[in-house]
Amino acid sequence: MGVLCLVLNPVIWNPNPNPVFRRARRIQSDTQGRMRSDSCQTCFAQRKLQKNGGETKSVISIEGNIASGKTTCLEYFAKTTNLEVLEEPVAKWRNIRGHNPLGLMYQDSARWGITLQTYIQLTMLERHTRSSRSPMRMMERSIHSAKYIFVENLYRSGKMPEVDYAVLTEWFNWIVENIDISVDLIVYLRTSPETCYKRLKKRCREEEKLIPMEYLEAIHHLHEEWLIQQNSFPVPAPVLVIKADNDLPKIIQQYEENRTRILTPFNKQQCL
Repeated sequence: MGVLCLVLNPVIWNPNPNPVFRRARRIQSDTQGRMRSDSCQTCFAQRKLQKNGGETKSVISIEGNIASGKTTCLEYFAKTTNLEVLEEPVAKWRNIRGHNPLGLMYQDSARWGITLQTYIQLTMLERHTRSSRSPMRMMERSIHSAKYIFVENLYRSGKMPEVDYAVLTEWFNWIVENIDISVDLIVYLRTSPETCYKRLKKRCREEEKLIPMEYLEAIHHLHEEWLIQQNSFPVPAPVLVIKADNDLPKIIQQYEENRTRILTPFNKQQCL
């Protein structure tokens, strides 16, 4: 599938990634290779049947750093269109039978990272596969970014053991091969870590009080690798990049200017 891009000043790619990154790529590719060899001719049709009972719908994923403006984007399109909007199930991540794995992860990511990411993968899978009320769905992030950004960050930073990373990768790749979690358009709200940090401090959510600038920088870098440089993991859909450092009126103006591109994701446009 082609990639729709509005990209300025891409970050230079380092052709010699660190050993942890190389091991991550090896684990990912080895698992995908085994699963491809086991696949059958009817696999694709079976996946289509598993998604919303055979329904066909368009899925738009809003991706970006913490405090990049994803919720604002979803709220805007929820008010101005009739598409279905699905926010991240943060309430579930904050309370699973009285436990708060999200808060625990920010307190001690080495201990609780695998616990949270296991549950996130489950809840995001539920978001992708739930019955649709509309022919078009807009999601806050996706199961793809949960794996390629947040699991990857835990592993590269040394806070997730390789065995945990391998298990999550095996599970994720099985999902990709057997369940339709396809996305038709990615809208990347490209925001500097500095802007995200200011917004994060301003909104003052309890779990986010412990997030340092370095964490936002790492998440930003992973987004750039995945969606701009496109040299870390598969990009599952065309990418529309919106500069989201601006204030709200200017960002709303950009949503209006790109409204047709966003609401017609099956229109495979060439890079600009």
